[in-house]
Amino acid sequence: MTRRGMLIGGVLVSIAAVGAAIVAAMPGLPDRGNAIPTARVAKGPLSLIVHAKGELRAGRTTTLLAPAVGGMLRAVRMVPTGTVVKSGEIVVEFDPADHQFALNQARTEVDEASQESVKMKADATAQAAQDQVALLTARFDVRRAELDVAANEFVGAIDAKKNELSLEEARRRLVQLEEDVKSRAATSQASLAVVEEKRNKATLAMQRAQATIDSLQLKAPMDGIVLVKDNRDAMGGMMFWGMPMPEYRPGDSVNPGRPVADVIEGGRMELRAKVDENDRANLAEGQPAMIEVDPIPGRKYKAKVGSLTGQARRADWEGPTARRQFDLSFSFEEVDPRMKAGSSAKVTIEGKQIPDALTVPRQAIFQKSGKTHVFVKVGERFEQRDVKIVHQSESRAVVEGLAEHMEIALVDPTIVRTAAPGAATSPVLGSGAAR
Repeated sequence: MTRRGMLIGGVLVSIAAVGAAIVAAMPGLPDRGNAIPTARVAKGPLSLIVHAKGELRAGRTTTLLAPAVGGMLRAVRMVPTGTVVKSGEIVVEFDPADHQFALNQARTEVDEASQESVKMKADATAQAAQDQVALLTARFDVRRAELDVAANEFVGAIDAKKNELSLEEARRRLVQLEEDVKSRAATSQASLAVVEEKRNKATLAMQRAQATIDSLQLKAPMDGIVLVKDNRDAMGGMMFWGMPMPEYRPGDSVNPGRPVADVIEGGRMELRAKVDENDRANLAEGQPAMIEVDPIPGRKYKAKVGSLTGQARRADWEGPTARRQFDLSFSFEEVDPRMKAGSSAKVTIEGKQIPDALTVPRQAIFQKSGKTHVFVKVGERFEQRDVKIVHQSESRAVVEGLAEHMEIALVDPTIVRTAAPGAATSPVLGSGAAR
């Protein structure tokens, strides 16, 4: 090869290398459709089926608390976990020795006050009888003195004067005796009221001690199963993460107000689950559902959607961008005795059927500046078009603003491949299909 030919060949190789570098540096021609995965807008019936995970819970659970009677309590009887109890049966019983002593002491005080009251009433009755006799005698003396004074015209002056003095003295004694009788009656009534108050106070103390003793017996408020709580005071109040806690047992000391056991109502069971806010519009109270309980494989149970909360919630640690969820309950048509509270379960909710729905994959819908849109393929390029989401299932969304057989992008074609994900727009429902 001549020198000129070699020179021309080198120039061509250089031009080819520069062209290859330019092509490699370009962002894959995002406006062309052959590099972007696409899907077609489909028209047909759509079942708005919702899937969720939940936990079995008893229809009602009552927590039994150690009574607030002051001081530590000692359990002398406790029904083990898993025991089936009837309403009114004793589940936990605490030592009543101290309060039994207070009850006996109060009962003794009541008896003493009652006997003292009986004695005082008898003494008051006897004193009243004596006072009546003394009053009759004093009135008789006054009357006799009045008769003597009436006969003064038939006696001497000295005897007449004596009669008048005797009448005055008799009248003074009668007035004084009447005052004394009234004073003794008032004093007896006051003393009796003091004794009655003492008895009432002792009676209240006795009733309070008896009520305290009764409260030391924690009874089942309904038929159900007993679940004994963990003893958080087993290690003297010291706790650390992952530390196993033993259940309360007879002989353990319990602080007042501590929860010691749960009674879970038997014969009733419900499922509590959380659903994504996007699926909330597909649910209504009374919709049929099928539930698979994990510890009972191969069996499906019919249920119905119960109450739905009106406000979505998310955990505080999940951040503002996390999906919000609604609490949802399900009621079983029949309860299997093998169902246990706390078991996990999968639920499939049979939502309504939408005929002739225009649907697109959920990952093909994006959001920017508060508007929902898709990218429609027009020729060799993609065009952004706003749409309205009407319904959503786990994998597809019913939209308005598109026509059947339109080709739409499954990824955002405006994002340069070398750019960071989410630089321009973010998919609204892309994570739904992968759940």
